[in-house]
Amino acid sequence: MKLLGNIIWFVFGGLIAALLWFLLGILLSITIIGIPLGLQCFKFSNLVIFPFGRDVTINFEKHPIANILWVIFVGWEMALSYIGIGVFFCITIIGIPFGLQWFKLTTLALFPFGAKIE
Repeated sequence: MKLLGNIIWFVFGGLIAALLWFLLGILLSITIIGIPLGLQCFKFSNLVIFPFGRDVTINFEKHPIANILWVIFVGWEMALSYIGIGVFFCITIIGIPFGLQWFKLTTLALFPFGAKIE
């Protein structure tokens, strides 16, 4: 299921989303202030290309101030949009595995600093 899910995800938007996150990471990494945010964009790019079979572990204590600032300025909007997309996919039985992947992205969207993708 992981291989088939990753192939379908990759073909129907995973590649485009990963490229967009990667380009955003490059743009943010051009400035010194944007480097920490750019690194988080690379983390999103890494997860969004093949999310099936991977897990996100959150370590909020590693960078609490950065995570709080992220949630205030960026994270809550991303999390709400990912939850909405996940609920939309979970309406149908076929879409449930893809909805669960969007919920996985939601956890990363809330607290990306210190999170690990396994």
